[in-house]
Amino acid sequence: MDRVFKLPATTFIGGGEKQLTLREILNRLENAYCRSIGAEFMFINSLEQCNWIRQKLEPPKSMEFDTETKRLILARLTRAFSLEAFLAKKWSSEKRFGLEGCEILIPAMKQIIDKSTEYGVESVIMGMPHRGRLNVLANVCRKPLEQIFSQFAALEAADDGSGDVKYHLGTYIERLNRVTNKNIRLAVVANPSHLEAVDPVVQGKTRAEQFYRGDNEGKKVMSMLLHGDAAFCGQGIVFETFHLSDLPDYTTHGTVHIVVNNQIGFTTDPRHSRSSPYCTDVARVVNAPIFHVNADDPEAVIHVCNIAAEWRATFHKDVVIDLVCYRRNGHNEIDEPMFTQPLMYRKIRSMKNALEKYAGKLSAAGVVSQEEIKDVKEKYERILEDGYVGSQKVTNIKYKDWLDSPWSGFFEGKDPMKVSPTGVHEETLTHIGKRFSSPPPNAAEFQIHKGLERILKSRMEMVESRTVDWALGEAMAFGSLLKEGIHVRLSGQDVERGTFSHRHHVLHHQKVDKATYRPLCNLYPDQAPYTVCNSSLSEFGVLGFELGYSMTNPNALVLWEAQFGDFSNTAQCIIDQFISSGQSKWVRQTGLVMLLPHGMEGMGPEHSSARLERFLQMCSDDPDVMPSFDGDIAVRQLQEINWIVAYLTTPANVFHVLRRQIALPFRKPLIIMTPKSLLRHPEARSSFDDMKPGTEFQRIIPDPTAPATARKLILCTGKVYYDLKKARAERGLENEIAITRVEQISPFPYDVLKEEVNKYANAQLTWVQEEHKNSGAWCYVQPRMRTLFPERETKYAGRHVSASTATGSKHMHLKEQSQLYEEAFA
Repeated sequence: MDRVFKLPATTFIGGGEKQLTLREILNRLENAYCRSIGAEFMFINSLEQCNWIRQKLEPPKSMEFDTETKRLILARLTRAFSLEAFLAKKWSSEKRFGLEGCEILIPAMKQIIDKSTEYGVESVIMGMPHRGRLNVLANVCRKPLEQIFSQFAALEAADDGSGDVKYHLGTYIERLNRVTNKNIRLAVVANPSHLEAVDPVVQGKTRAEQFYRGDNEGKKVMSMLLHGDAAFCGQGIVFETFHLSDLPDYTTHGTVHIVVNNQIGFTTDPRHSRSSPYCTDVARVVNAPIFHVNADDPEAVIHVCNIAAEWRATFHKDVVIDLVCYRRNGHNEIDEPMFTQPLMYRKIRSMKNALEKYAGKLSAAGVVSQEEIKDVKEKYERILEDGYVGSQKVTNIKYKDWLDSPWSGFFEGKDPMKVSPTGVHEETLTHIGKRFSSPPPNAAEFQIHKGLERILKSRMEMVESRTVDWALGEAMAFGSLLKEGIHVRLSGQDVERGTFSHRHHVLHHQKVDKATYRPLCNLYPDQAPYTVCNSSLSEFGVLGFELGYSMTNPNALVLWEAQFGDFSNTAQCIIDQFISSGQSKWVRQTGLVMLLPHGMEGMGPEHSSARLERFLQMCSDDPDVMPSFDGDIAVRQLQEINWIVAYLTTPANVFHVLRRQIALPFRKPLIIMTPKSLLRHPEARSSFDDMKPGTEFQRIIPDPTAPATARKLILCTGKVYYDLKKARAERGLENEIAITRVEQISPFPYDVLKEEVNKYANAQLTWVQEEHKNSGAWCYVQPRMRTLFPERETKYAGRHVSASTATGSKHMHLKEQSQLYEEAFA
């Protein structure tokens, strides 16, 4: 054991020494790797990165801190403990999901923030579950205690919205970091109880902030994600989010992940909740180093936090800190953990807490006296009491105090009922159309596909004839917004070309790899940036990311397109918990656009329906209440609804509705059922005349030719209009049957629809849809038509009810379609 060995170049245990005895080698390696820190990094396929980590862990005395740092750790730990004790004393029967058993999380987060600000970070965006949230808001963000404590009182809200429980709320704080004396912005993103669902939202918000700041390397803005052990390995969205971490259009240049490892998930033991050795094994897929650390050893935790912050600043890659701790109470404060983990909790209840252990250690070492320990505790308790007294004077709560993404200056000075015009001058339309239809300027060298040459040529012919198809209408909306300085971002699976090969926003050189040309990025020298990016094959993760991106800046058009609308339900959690209800719960607006290809075209049950009925079922308008027709009802309805649902039939309406997203004096999510066959339908065209100044989005499109004496008025939405029009012509019923299109389904266009229906005083009203009766818009439309026309019945014509969205048989599809026409024209 005392034999001396020369140390190899791959180890750093020697410090300044070149050789050591075997006994000392073993001793130093055990100190580095077998005490409070367990490091996983040997799977990383970069020798430079592996050696960098060794250099941080192996040298002797690498984990020694000066007296000032130790006292700071103790003070921060004391604050974390004192807050939980105070909350438990004042509100003993309230659920608050306290941090007891992992209070070191607070000093850990503060250390990462301190260290990161030293490296130049100015903004940290955080996502976390409910456990420890109030402590993070109070001690990391330093949110006023009066606001936190007033959440425990049953106070009335001073502003609109339904609110959320206190351990879901977000916040946004700008303050001075006292340690580094630099200003820092901290945001905690509001989230639902759906664990880990907030992860991609945080990443999208972080990416957007980096984009708007020109922070192309992530040096100024970073994200920090907190996780529970069971959720980190159990929720698939964690994997989806990790897989965005190194994609060019989605990377945030490194995230610090902290796992609060309770070694239990609610009542489930790890042996029943994961198949891998560690809850953090999912992080290995992106070569993220993982540091397991004993949460009862504060100095080891802080050492690991320093390494993590420096790793992120050096390599701009993800890193994971696994705080191996315990949960002193049950799942919440009124839960009894002894029912299911009696042995574990008998042991926990006999343990000293981390503060007692660390205070005792520092006191024994002479770093602090007992009086100083007591003084730090009493001083913070006085601050807590003052906050409590202040909270008693609060008479109502303000949801906007908990906003995670404030848009300073956006709402000020705006008339909330005034919408900017959406029509555009013809010269602008022509310019955008010609640029979008032209090959790259260096076309002699840039060889594009022959099929694309034909597409561009046909586009140019349309522009010259003052006509647009779907792809041109969309491109003109994007291009005109870019001209006005509005950033446009389109993301999703295969969006660059378009699932149906209709868009072609990125042209590829046929002979040179990675050589591309993006027409919409080359419209004007001073235009806003246009981002179009194919995403990973993820809906939940990418839709969440784009939602986060849209929250950062209201003056941007952010769109997510599903490959087929059918696949959007993989992201149902983001749709339900964030998009449809986000403004109501968290007073947070977003103008995110969801493009969902939809339509019954004989392609089977998974390529036919974006589940229009689900989006309509979540609309917040009352079907039994007729809105007042006074003033501008159209804008007022938009202001009051939670989101907008549209199923459009003309390129001009697509153009206007996309531009209206930016023209509105507020922001609402927009759900569009987009076409498939209509992308190339010869009648699905619009003239420049429908897009010029003075034109606007048409909520309904009346029948231009049917006489007022028609015996039947068909109301429909979307693609089925063209099917009905063709079938009507084949039957020669143009003078008997009128067909009116409802383009904006929600909010329901009561005023214009009443005016239109009254033209046909003697006509039978019939709603026709191609979707099954229990799908599509019928269940939404029927009660509203009853409210609008209590004396006139609206009948239904269409497919009968079905558990499946569509038949898989082409024969049956055509038979159903034929029956639909018979019912519609009967």
